[in-house]
Amino acid sequence: MGRRVPVDKSVSTGKGVSRDIIVRDGDVYAKVRKLVVSDTPPHANFGPTFEVRLADAQAVFIRKDPPFDTAYLLTTLLLERLRGRTVLMNDPRGLREANEKLYALNFTRWMPKTVVTSYEDEIMAFVRSVGGTGVIKPLDLMGGTGVMMIRDGDKNARSIIQLLSDEGRRLCMIQEFIPKVTLGDKRILLLAGKPLGAINRVPRSDDLRSNIHVGGSVEECKVTEHEMAIINDIAPKLAQDGLIFVGLDVIDGRLTEVNVTSPTGIQQLSRHLGREVSNDVIEYVERATEDFRPALRSIPGV
Repeated sequence: MGRRVPVDKSVSTGKGVSRDIIVRDGDVYAKVRKLVVSDTPPHANFGPTFEVRLADAQAVFIRKDPPFDTAYLLTTLLLERLRGRTVLMNDPRGLREANEKLYALNFTRWMPKTVVTSYEDEIMAFVRSVGGTGVIKPLDLMGGTGVMMIRDGDKNARSIIQLLSDEGRRLCMIQEFIPKVTLGDKRILLLAGKPLGAINRVPRSDDLRSNIHVGGSVEECKVTEHEMAIINDIAPKLAQDGLIFVGLDVIDGRLTEVNVTSPTGIQQLSRHLGREVSNDVIEYVERATEDFRPALRSIPGV
């Protein structure tokens, strides 16, 4: 298998993502830096930049916070050159297919009532049909950004819709409001279709959103039998699309999102379980590399 990278060390491309990818003579290279992570400040230290032929790597993690923009799209297309040559987490083709809001529409039987539209009147009609309260979400943001409640009769409702839809030029997802969101929005982390565990993100008393990024608190929780039924139903599709490390968002037993680009929560889950859950992911990758056994070149400084 070649030389293993220690668990506390990896290599990372810069912030530009596609800017740091190079195709030369049909092969893919990347400008990378060694990264050393620590529990004590400074928590991350980067070394000098050097170049790696990515087919020589044991695995390539494709991990970027949304939005899935043009630079990211181009990166996934370039990384197609690595298919069958090294482990890709997650598969670039699967990432292109899986918008984190829209991918859940493959499993509507588990979702709250949902519409996707840019039409203001249709949104208001939907909100009335689900009892007068809905939640509107941009399709391309993260961390709760832009997620708002809209109510029938609220004089701000149409203004909110116009803002998020760019006056009808951008699609939005609108879902029925689930009152039990006040009890938490569960993040279930999956590895190869199996649950690593779950955390419950509870919103602040003055906020609709439960995302950790905007101040949601984290509680320990278990994966229920109902949630296991959702997982078992979703797992074959995830495997088909090469989506190995995934985060499901479930509110009161209903699936709201499928996070595939940069699912968070593994640190909080590790603290609740009292063990380093990221080791499970690394061990999975190490086993998966045995299917490729690339002729590894020495990576400077590792």
